This record gives sequence, structure tokens and C-alpha cells, in this order.
Amino acid sequence: MMMDVTNNHLPAVKGIDSFIESGRQIMWTMVQYKELQMTYNCALKEIKTKFEILDSEFDLKYKRNPISSIHTRLKGTQSVMKKLAKYHLPVTLDSIEKGINDFAGVRVICSYIDDIYSIAEAFLAQDDVTLVDKKDYIKCPKQNGYRSLHLIVSIPVFFADAKKHVKAEVQIRTVAMDFWASLEHQMRYKRNGKDSEAISAELKECADIIAATDKRMLTIRQKIDSEEDDTNEDEELLFRMSRLDSRLN
Repeated sequence: MMMDVTNNHLPAVKGIDSFIESGRQIMWTMVQYKELQMTYNCALKEIKTKFEILDSEFDLKYKRNPISSIHTRLKGTQSVMKKLAKYHLPVTLDSIEKGINDFAGVRVICSYIDDIYSIAEAFLAQDDVTLVDKKDYIKCPKQNGYRSLHLIVSIPVFFADAKKHVKAEVQIRTVAMDFWASLEHQMRYKRNGKDSEAISAELKECADIIAATDKRMLTIRQKIDSEEDDTNEDEELLFRMSRLDSRLN
């Protein structure tokens, strides 16, 4: 009888051990995923700081801020899973790091089209920024009218005992481009299939109108800038001093 009782309990003990081990593995995976998110979040802070510094420098030198706003985000878990499935990748941390370039994203909103390229050039010129891929949807818009400059970059993130290179996507666009993209994104999920072609055509037309307005606003600003080129050296010095004081306070 004693042997029977022991034998009856052995499978249960093994089942508990297996359950505990599975739970331990799940918890370790969650911890590692959170650590990965922390690493990418640090990369976002690094990139945001770089653009904030560039904006301050442009303000001091050129009397205006080229950057209207900067937004950062980490891709949500559901979006990560969808992307892994789309690329037929296994659900692993290694797949996220190597297979998803936009797990971390930065969106830089500029006032004018030329600011986009000036800021991008200055950012990519930094010796710790490595360009992985570039897609210019401003010069070559998407079929639906979407416009933006996309950069996939890799930057080093320094920790107490290690340095890790992290990839992130940087989108640079004008206020008008961002306005269109945000509304188009919202409406995309509200369409029920009726008149979808007509709606797409209208959105494309709006995108073209906005692009034309962007170019016209740039032309107007350039005319204003040319009129201010007559400023003498003393006036320029006083202006820079005032801007520097305001930046340091």
C-alpha cells in the first residue's frame, strides 16, 4: 500500500515541477522583454536630445526654430506580434532586435520642407549615428499621398558596464504632412468599404494640396529671409546675445 501511494503522487510532483519551471521561464522572458524596452527607451531619449540640441543651435544661428515638436514611442506588444507574424519571424527577443527596425520610433515635426533636410543632414553627420536605411517619401510620395522622410539609424546606448547599439526609426515631416497623416490614419480604420476608392482619391487630392501649400509657405519664408540679410554685424551680434541669454535661462 505504501508503494502504491508513492507511485500515485510521483506524476503530480513532476507536473508541479514542470509547471514551476514553465512559470519561471515565462517570468524571465517578461523581465528580459522589459529590459529590452528600457534599452530602446534610452535610445529614444538619446535621439530626442540630439534633435533638441540641433533645434537650439539653429535658433541661435538662424533666428528661428526649425523643429516644431518631437514625439517618441515604443511599438506596442500587439503591434510587435503582428510584425513578427508578417515577416514570418519566431516570437523571440532576438527577432525583435534584428527583424523590427521601428520598435522604437521618433517623429520630428518641422515648420518647412527645407528644415527637414537640414535637420536630417546635421543629425546624420554626428559620428555616433549610423544610417541603416533611408526612404524619402517627400520626393517620392506613397500612392495614397503620404509624405515624410524616414531614417533607420543605429546609435550607441551606454550603460554602467556595457555599450549597446540600438536601431530606431526617425520620421521627419512638416506640420502639414503630419496633420494629413494623422487624419488619414484615423479615417483608415473607420472605413467600412463603401466608396473607399472615392475617399482614397479625395485624401490623395488633399495630400497634393497640402504639399503645394508647404512649397508656397517655404517660398514666402525665403523671401522674408532675403529681406533680413541686410542686417549689419552689430545688429547680428546683439541679436545672438539676446537669443543666447534666453536659451541659458
